[in-house]
Amino acid sequence: MTSFDDLFYFEAVVRHRGFGTAARSLGVAKSLLSRRIKALEAELDVRLLERSTHRFEVTEIGQRFYRHCQAAVLEMEAAEEVANAMSAEPRGTVRVSCPPGICADALAAALPTFLDRHPKVRVQFVVEARRTDLIEEHIDVAIRVGFHDNESDLVVKRLRDVPGALVASPALLERYGTPQQPEDLTLLPALGRDSTQADETWVLHGPDGERREVRVRPRFSSNSLSVVLQMALQGGGIAFLPELTMGRKLGSGELVRVLPEWQGDEGVLHFAFISRRGMLPSVRLFIDFAHEELSRLLSACRCPSNGSGTHTPLPPRATIAAGEPNDQLPQQRH
Repeated sequence: MTSFDDLFYFEAVVRHRGFGTAARSLGVAKSLLSRRIKALEAELDVRLLERSTHRFEVTEIGQRFYRHCQAAVLEMEAAEEVANAMSAEPRGTVRVSCPPGICADALAAALPTFLDRHPKVRVQFVVEARRTDLIEEHIDVAIRVGFHDNESDLVVKRLRDVPGALVASPALLERYGTPQQPEDLTLLPALGRDSTQADETWVLHGPDGERREVRVRPRFSSNSLSVVLQMALQGGGIAFLPELTMGRKLGSGELVRVLPEWQGDEGVLHFAFISRRGMLPSVRLFIDFAHEELSRLLSACRCPSNGSGTHTPLPPRATIAAGEPNDQLPQQRH
C-alpha cells in the first residue's frame, strides 16, 4: 500500500512547482523528495512528472493523481485538527487572505492584541488584491469584499453589505461646482477603478428605487482602491468607492458625499472558508476576532449624508454644453 508520506511529498512538489521550493517548505532534503517520488512512480508503474534540468511538468495522470492527493492531505489535516481541538489552549498556524486596504490595515493594527491573548497561535496574513484559491494555497479563511455568487463550493459567513458612494474633496467641488444630478458627473474629473478600460459605467440607485447608468471617462484609474482614495483626498476627481474604503474621511470633512441620495450597488463583506467540519479552535477564534474588529470598523465607516449643499452647484447643463464638447471639463471657478 502506498505510504501517505509519499502522497504528502508529491502534493507538495506539485503545489510548489518544483523539488527545491517544496524541500525548503517542508524542511527536508531535495534528494529525499526526488527519491520518494521516483519510488512512488515505480510502485504505481506510471509517470507522474516530466522533469529535467530546465523543465518541470506534471503528466495528465499526474494531474489527476494530484487532485486525489490534495483531498487526502486535507483529510489528514482535518484529522489532526480534531486531535488538536482536544487541547484546551488554541495553537497552530492560521493562514488568512485579505485584500489590501482599510480592512487589512484595521486587522493588522489589532492583531498584536489577538496574538498576546493566544501565544501559541501563529498568523500568516496574505494581503493580495487577487482572489486567492483557498485549497491550492492552503488558506484557512479569506476575507473578501464583493459578491459571492460563484462561491457555492465554500462556506460563506456574511458580515455586512457595503454600498458604494460618490465622494470628492471640498477643494474639488469649490473649483468645479457640485453635481446636482447623475448626468452632471460627466462634467467633472473622475477617478476610475478599472485601469484596463478607457471608460467606466457607474450604476447608481436613487430615490424611490430609480436607477441611472452614467458613462464616465476617468482622468486617472487604478485597480487599487487605496490609491483612488488618496487621489480623491488630493482633489484629483470624484471617486465612486465602497463606503468601507473611506474610513473616517467623511466624518472628518476631508471628503464629502456627492449626490448623497444616490448610492452604488452593494457588495458584501464576508468570510469564506472550505468547511466548518474539523475547524481548528485557532481559526474559529480568528474569525470571531476579525468579525468583531471589522464590525467596529464598519460602524465607524458609515458614510454620513454630509452632502454638498455648502458648495456652489454646477450651472445648468444646457449652459455648459453650449460652449463645450461633452468630453471637456468645465472651467475652474476663481
